[in-house]
Amino acid sequence: MTPNDVERFFSRSDDSYFFARWSRPIAPIAFGIEDQSIATLKGAIEVTCAMVGHPIAETDPELGTNLMFFFIRDWDELLAVPDLDRIMPNLNDLVGRLQAAESQQYRSFRFDDQGAIKACFVFVRMDKQLSKMSADALFLMQVVQSFLLWSDRAFQYQSPLAIAPNGHTVLRAEVADVIRAAYDPVLPVMAQDASHALRLFARLPKDA
Repeated sequence: MTPNDVERFFSRSDDSYFFARWSRPIAPIAFGIEDQSIATLKGAIEVTCAMVGHPIAETDPELGTNLMFFFIRDWDELLAVPDLDRIMPNLNDLVGRLQAAESQQYRSFRFDDQGAIKACFVFVRMDKQLSKMSADALFLMQVVQSFLLWSDRAFQYQSPLAIAPNGHTVLRAEVADVIRAAYDPVLPVMAQDASHALRLFARLPKDA
């Protein structure tokens, strides 16, 4: 990887650079999946947190839960979720845009006073393509994309996942390296200057 490769992970469609990570313990909850699948999702969260030494909590003192996953079959289902419009302003307009774009997934982040991620709401429409994915791959992909404020085009052409020789789904090595670097406590929780990518690059393995 080069510094430019790292920079592209956080350079948005308007060419602005915007990086943010979690600073508070993650308190997750999921809707629309069975108990067995919830255990698999929890496992993906635990593995990712363990990779960077980030804590998990049962509850968030301010929000109760701060990482919420909604798995649905059609975007219209969101309109029936009680009180969802309180955390997602203009929900009707959002649903309309997602339907018009035939989107598979949508993530909405909230930030604290320092610019760190304090909440993330993940909406996944289980169309035919996503329904064919294994639960391990689907959940790991969603967790990874919620763990940092990636660019809206970071994984547009290449998934953050790969298939290991044993057939298991894993993070691509370079993506895992960037996540580890991003959670170095010396680095800021939020950055909007592309020079930040150089600091990330400096923390990647020397053979990366």
